[in-house]
Amino acid sequence: MSKYDPQKDAHDSYFEAIKAKKDRGDAVIKKEVWIGDCRLILGDATEIVPILKGFDAVVSDPPFGMKFRSNYRTVKHADIANDYDTTLLEWACGIPAAHSRYIFCRWDNLRDIPKPKSLVTWVKNNWSMGDLDHEHGRQTEVAAFYPGPDHDFPKGRPSDVIHAPRTGNEHHPTEKPVQLMAAIVEWTRGTVLDPFMGSGSTGVACARLGRPFIGIELEPGYFEIAVRRIKEAHARPDMFAAPRAEQPKQETLFGGEAA
Repeated sequence: MSKYDPQKDAHDSYFEAIKAKKDRGDAVIKKEVWIGDCRLILGDATEIVPILKGFDAVVSDPPFGMKFRSNYRTVKHADIANDYDTTLLEWACGIPAAHSRYIFCRWDNLRDIPKPKSLVTWVKNNWSMGDLDHEHGRQTEVAAFYPGPDHDFPKGRPSDVIHAPRTGNEHHPTEKPVQLMAAIVEWTRGTVLDPFMGSGSTGVACARLGRPFIGIELEPGYFEIAVRRIKEAHARPDMFAAPRAEQPKQETLFGGEAA
């Protein structure tokens, strides 16, 4: 008799529920907004991606099992949906993409995902508090890189390190800097897909660079923030060619960890 695996059971149950929903014919796209060649979709990525066509690369920061709950700053962000296990992280790493996939995760998620070809490290301008006695201060996050069958480096082979100041998490509890996402987008070709769009940093980077983008977000509040930010980026043609570094916001010593 095989050993019961609760994580596998949760994974299988989740996708069985999605299949049942599709079989019932439920609508999967709740709302759709086009901003230039950026297509923004409100809905569940696991339902929408299988029916999508026309993307070449995936650049995303999916939920990866942190059970993240935001600290208070000027506002308290909503909890991150489906951030209870690594199911969505594993799923994101397996999305078929002809050019490439760059998927953010924690360093200890490497045991959960397929072995990447490279691990890209984002170096922030400061670090988290964490365990002050028994843990090094965390100043980095990582993204797993998977080349597709049509992969190449558009501007030559890049380093596996990106230095970018973190944001003040104004829009989302794990908001990535546009400068960081723009650097990664420039390593890809074609239309970029972000199935966990959040507040839209990847889409803002694509709009500034003049790259086609498809973003999917489950939470209506974050979806509307992404729409607004991408509209603003699309309205600035002088920023298309070269994204500017965003300046980090001043935080207090006890502001907590920010991404």
